[in-house]
Amino acid sequence: MKKMPNTVDNIKQKILSLKGTEVNLYINRGRRKVSSYRARIEDVYASVFTVKSCSLDIDSIYTYSYNDILCGEVKISND
Repeated sequence: MKKMPNTVDNIKQKILSLKGTEVNLYINRGRRKVSSYRARIEDVYASVFTVKSCSLDIDSIYTYSYNDILCGEVKISND
């Protein structure tokens, strides 16, 4: 079976299917600094998506672009 290449449109469809669910986010901040937290995907827009953290003490909303996932700076796991 041929694997579909990762494109921004494919990533956007995957994020849209996960909207409203809790996922694990892994963010590469550079220089071997990786942050991870549990978050819920709140909204999906044309070029970005927003997540609301569930595991941190303060409810924070973060915004990431689909290119962040494409480049490997943000990884999403729905375990």
